[in-house]
Amino acid sequence: MRKGEPRPWIVSDELWSLIEPLLPEPAPKLTRGRPRVPDRQALCGILFVLHTGIQWEFLPQELGFGSGMTCWRRLAAWNEAGVWDRLHAILLARLHAAKQLDWSRAVIDSSHVRAARKGPKSGPSPVDRARSGSKHHVLVEGQGIPLAVSLTGGNRNDVTELLPLLAKVPHVRGRVGRPRHRPDALYGDRAYDHDKYRGPVRARGVKPVIARRGHPHGSGLGRVRWVVERTISWLHGFRRLRIRWERRDDIHEAFLGIAVCLITHRFVKRLC
Repeated sequence: MRKGEPRPWIVSDELWSLIEPLLPEPAPKLTRGRPRVPDRQALCGILFVLHTGIQWEFLPQELGFGSGMTCWRRLAAWNEAGVWDRLHAILLARLHAAKQLDWSRAVIDSSHVRAARKGPKSGPSPVDRARSGSKHHVLVEGQGIPLAVSLTGGNRNDVTELLPLLAKVPHVRGRVGRPRHRPDALYGDRAYDHDKYRGPVRARGVKPVIARRGHPHGSGLGRVRWVVERTISWLHGFRRLRIRWERRDDIHEAFLGIAVCLITHRFVKRLC
């Protein structure tokens, strides 16, 4: 890296103050050996992998991250403890308190990524010559701030993740009254046009605004749908998410969860 270039894997004091209280207590060491790599340095190593896409075994030791295996273990443990889901809820609450979440509508879409290794939540991709792949399903609010994401096999129909994503939106606190967890309307393209799902969406108090199959193009939904495409582009700006290198689905989901938190944190920083 050239001198003076930003290092996006460096965890700021403000972000670390949010993350540190969420981390589980480390297990006590039973034997002597090398001192434990501090959590903040390990997190920087995880972010280095997320941003650059480098393989764990090639993580630069001279940057003080600890070994790739150390960072991998921390990532798995923190994901199992639900750190990224809780951090995301905290960030959304800050935006909600500042009236910076647009609950008038949510937009849903998905994107294919190639899977370098077959594993859980991968499958033959219909858009990549049946090669193994996965899908990132994304639900955002009106400005493009991610509310929920999920990972499925590349052969999963988009519409099957519509209700799970709606259910995955956290109950966002931050203001007087009940926590908010439902948008007023849900926008989607023709991939989500299925009457079987429209009723359950309405039953949740959400108005489905979904393009109809068999109708000519020009529905006008592109005026609001572009925000989710932009957010997917932001997600794939993290090189580790452009290809699914991990066989274990929970590790890839952990990277996906961190990326969602980092994108949401960009909006939080604008409040300062």
